Amino acid sequence: MTPSIISLPMTNGAVANGNIKTKYHSSTNGAANSSNSSTFSLGNFSVDEARPMKVVVIGAGYSGITAGIRFRQRVKNVDLTVYESNAGVGGAWFANRYPGLACDVPSHCYQLTFEENRNWSAFFAPGPEIRAYLERTVDKYKLGPHIKLQHRITRAEYNEATGKWHILIRRPRATSEAIGKRTWDWKTDFEEFEDTADVLLAGLGGLSRWAWPEIEGLSDFNGKMMHSAQWETEDDGSYGKEWESSVKDWGDKRIAIIGVGSSAIQMVPALQPKVKHLVNFVRGRTWLSGPFVQERLTKLGGSNTVTNYQFTDEDKKNFEDDDYYRKFRWELENELNGAHSATLKGSPAQDAAREAFREDMLVKLAKKPWIAEHLIPDFAPCCRRLTPGPGYLEALVEDNVDFVSSGIKRITETGIETVDGEHREFDIIICATGFNTSFQFDFPILGRGGVDLSDKFLPYPKTYLSVAVDGFPNWFQSLGPNAAVGAGSLLILLERQVDYAVEVTLKLQRERLKSIEVKKEAVDDFDAYLEAYFQTTVFSDKCRSWYKAGKEEGRVVALYPGSPLHCERALAHPRWEDYNFERLPEDKGQNRFYWLGDGHTVADRDDNSDRARYLLEVDYPPVPV
Repeated sequence: MTPSIISLPMTNGAVANGNIKTKYHSSTNGAANSSNSSTFSLGNFSVDEARPMKVVVIGAGYSGITAGIRFRQRVKNVDLTVYESNAGVGGAWFANRYPGLACDVPSHCYQLTFEENRNWSAFFAPGPEIRAYLERTVDKYKLGPHIKLQHRITRAEYNEATGKWHILIRRPRATSEAIGKRTWDWKTDFEEFEDTADVLLAGLGGLSRWAWPEIEGLSDFNGKMMHSAQWETEDDGSYGKEWESSVKDWGDKRIAIIGVGSSAIQMVPALQPKVKHLVNFVRGRTWLSGPFVQERLTKLGGSNTVTNYQFTDEDKKNFEDDDYYRKFRWELENELNGAHSATLKGSPAQDAAREAFREDMLVKLAKKPWIAEHLIPDFAPCCRRLTPGPGYLEALVEDNVDFVSSGIKRITETGIETVDGEHREFDIIICATGFNTSFQFDFPILGRGGVDLSDKFLPYPKTYLSVAVDGFPNWFQSLGPNAAVGAGSLLILLERQVDYAVEVTLKLQRERLKSIEVKKEAVDDFDAYLEAYFQTTVFSDKCRSWYKAGKEEGRVVALYPGSPLHCERALAHPRWEDYNFERLPEDKGQNRFYWLGDGHTVADRDDNSDRARYLLEVDYPPVPV
């Protein structure tokens, strides 16, 4: 039996045979029998009619690029702009060009889940190759028109009346010679303009604001003074060769490298064969982990001494097979995330890591065993950031390399004087001394009542699940405080943080909300959880680390309190009960269901729309066997 088609009366528009021929809106239809008919009016819109949303993203690194892709994919009627202060995309991978720059986790674990690269050159890819991957991703998803390069945000302020962020941006004038350059002077030849946003996503990261060390006489040196995060290169577009051209005349130079973080550990082996003499000044101690997922690397390279592996043409041909490649990638990611247990105090994995790392370091430093006495820590592995450091220990024992553990007293016109009174002369001093990891930003971000986020983050940052802060409505962040990992996949956290911001934006759009703001009590509760969690981990040991904003003891400000898998689950479903909401000004006075509109969907009004789309979205349950 075929059901009859109901013919509806023509009221405020023509309706015949179930098809709405012309768009109509009504403020009274269906309300005649309602007790609230005198106080409630239907909205003049369809329930799924996407109101315009303006989103601004700060930074075009991994976070900003991912946000650009996901917001445009999932949010209809969105106006998206990504402001990037550098002259190119890539964030830290654009800014850093120092010798030996490379990824220190497997390349196939340092790519977006939805954007595969089957053509990595090596197990640990060089930095320029990662930058090229990000540039290709931008081109593929046509993000270029949405990314504004050399646009530095100088102020962001929330307007409580309108529910919008007002953003001040500085950019080169059209006639400025600074356009397109990698470095420039922001103080001259620039102009400022204002933009607004319904949602502001900060993708600034914790390692984007590099810092000079606090050493007496830093400006007195007459030779060349450099910082690893501001390496001067002859960038000719030949990825991986920029830094080599910058050191081509260093064969007779005496080089000092200050630091023992990831940058220094990568630079020492890269520069050692290219210079006359190199001295590494090391204040603290650190574990060298050996390559992550060593078993996999050994299998590829055929030896347990392989520290990196160059993929062959045969490997890349195998990667063309979908099943082979996805199994390879899954196994790597699975093994990498398995390293999380080594961060827990007293775990078998932690004890095994300490023994294995110590043995490996002693073997590699056998030619200069005294270095091990000053380098191998008493604190647990993972307390400070682990790095595999391919070639670092091997370079330290070379004849043209010295390891100096004495503290630096001052820098002179010709070199470095240490606290033991010895003075060494150098031609070039390189400060591989890291970044400002305090999350004190170099421009004001002002929330309700004009409170600056930098002040809010004193004495340390407090957040909600690392993505939101009370007093800052419609503001979210990726890779902000407590958003990095001590072991495991970083990019899955980053992706889920972006996904979370997208979900919140969809709620704002769908339910016609002016603002969404996390409750202070929710921030406080997460803070209590965070403090309790880190007491179970080695991150609370006494060691100087950027995890603790460069301090030996105290609050862990950089890491997420849990495994990457834990974060991926925790951010999967927003807890709306942890938020306060405000309605749009024009919707005030209406009840909570005003967002339902006039009882129609967009498809109801368009003969060409799919009015049975749910048949294409069926979740078929498995039939039990």
